[in-house]
Amino acid sequence: MSKQQANSQQHYSITDADLPLHCPLPNTSLWNSHPRVYLAIEESANKSAICPYCGATYTLKDS
Repeated sequence: MSKQQANSQQHYSITDADLPLHCPLPNTSLWNSHPRVYLAIEESANKSAICPYCGATYTLKDS
């Protein structure tokens, strides 16, 4: 998987394989991004989470 520019998208669909979820994602270049923050998406009623640093929205897809 190639590196992705930091905060290049505003919405990400993730799967159970991506858990535990953290922003930025592992394939993001970290040098120009924010500190890693873990998001408890699996505990959310609507299976979504928003990063408090960059505002990226994450949605957990059904497996």
